[in-house]
Amino acid sequence: MRVHLLAAALLAVSLSACNSTSSAPPVASVPVAPASMAAAPDFGAVIGPDGRCTGTPSATAAAIAPGIGECDLLTLKGKAPTDVLVGESGKGQREVQVLYSEPGGRELYFFVNNKLDRIVK
Repeated sequence: MRVHLLAAALLAVSLSACNSTSSAPPVASVPVAPASMAAAPDFGAVIGPDGRCTGTPSATAAAIAPGIGECDLLTLKGKAPTDVLVGESGKGQREVQVLYSEPGGRELYFFVNNKLDRIVK
């Protein structure tokens, strides 16, 4: 996209310079179409890298079970996680790993697109 914008700017400067020294009628500038940007999917309230929710949890989850949202886990656990990893899969999906270190052991929660996929204890 930078190359297209740079080329358009150079073309505009060249046309401007040509138009100021010649008696030819001005040439209309060619509009540059904006690059199409895919809208980021909206997953609702999700956990950020700092372990906090970015919005209000749905509060519909009654238990920790596959399918609940990331922020629902935080609400049900009642405390901040020990660690959070936020990333993207090779398929463009949002993937989040949430670690809780508990006195009885560690629990690792795997989310895909804001849905609990699996739990490793």
